[in-house]
Parts: sequence; C-alpha cells; structure tokens
Amino acid sequence: MEDKLEAIFEGLKQKSTTKQTIYRNTQDVFERMRVAAADVVAFLSQKITEVDSNVIIEYRNINEFEFHIKFSGDLLIFVMHSNVITFPDDHELMTSNYVEEDFRRRFFGHIMAYNFMADSIKYNRMNDPGYLLARILINVENHFYLEGVSELDLEYTDMAKNVVDNKALRLFIESAMVASVNNDLMAPALDDIKKISVKQKMENQQVSRGQKLGFSFSYESNNFKG
Repeated sequence: MEDKLEAIFEGLKQKSTTKQTIYRNTQDVFERMRVAAADVVAFLSQKITEVDSNVIIEYRNINEFEFHIKFSGDLLIFVMHSNVITFPDDHELMTSNYVEEDFRRRFFGHIMAYNFMADSIKYNRMNDPGYLLARILINVENHFYLEGVSELDLEYTDMAKNVVDNKALRLFIESAMVASVNNDLMAPALDDIKKISVKQKMENQQVSRGQKLGFSFSYESNNFKG
C-alpha cells in the first residue's frame, strides 16, 4: 500500500514540477514575444509614416495572456493559453525520438496567433470568422515546435534543434503579418447578400462585407522531423 502511494506521489511530483517549469517558460516566451512585437510595430510605423501618415500600425497590450497588432485592416491576436497540454500517443510529435527519450518532453505550453479583420472587432460583428495562423508549443527545456499555415513557410518542425531565441520569435511575428496582408478579402456572392434580416440591420451588421479566403496548414503536407 505504501509503495503504491509513494509511486503515485513521485509521479505527481515529477509531473507537477515539469508543468510548473513549462508554464514559466511559456510566460517568458510570451513576454519576449511582446517586446519583439512592439519593436516590429515601432519600426514599421516610422517607415510607413514617411510614405503615408494615414496608415496606422499599432501594438496593444490587452492582459497577461493577450496582445494585439493592428495594421492594414488586419488584427493579429496573440494568446497564451494558461494550461499545459499533451497529445495522443499517435501524434507525430509524440513519436519523435526527442520526445520519447524523456517523459517530461511530452508536455507543452502553447501560444496561438489568430488573424481577424480589424473591423470585425471594431463593429462587434460577432459572426465574422477569425483564422488560426500558428501555434507555438514550448517544452520543459525551452525548446519549441511550430504548427502553422503554409503561408508562413517557416522551417521549425524539429523540436530537438529548436531552442527559443529572439530571432525566431521576431521572424514568427513578421511572417504572421505577411501572411495576413497577403490573404485578401473576397467579395461575397450576390445571392448571399441580396437579403438582409431585421436582426442584421438592428445589430448594424454590414452584410456586404468580404471574407478572407482562409489558410491551409503546413502539417497537411509537412514531413515531420525529429
């Protein structure tokens, strides 16, 4: 009986310690990402002002788990999840040699980047879609794995080699902005907008608004490494 309790205690202690370390690592990465985002915005704002002072690029800190970058009609929302996650045993990441070598590497903090049309938030258009651009997974050793849209074109699939650094975080932010800008709005079909409901009118919804094409994820054609 005592042997079983001791085994349970040791397992809980190891897992709890691992998750606490991962959470702190993810917090640190998120804070560094904030700094990188603010630097990117400051640089681009100065450059674009020289060309057109009416174009606004801004960084906004929302809370400890979220910040925004607004630019060119787009809104990038970066969110740090408060929970540590894992994946099923058949997930490609879990079958990598790197993860199989150490049980603690099976757990991850995660940060998501979403793309919305800025006016969707401004005008409270609740039915407008947003698109997940990418998710960064952070482990106990401060290594990371990037899942994202193919438009980002980032080669960060080998978690054994991917140690978090400021260069990678800045490149991730810049690439997310490029993917957002390049994903243009498409006008809706005429049949989809020829009728408007009273509810839409009362809620001040712009039913003729366009919609982004969406993104294809890199894992759909990606060959996993590691």
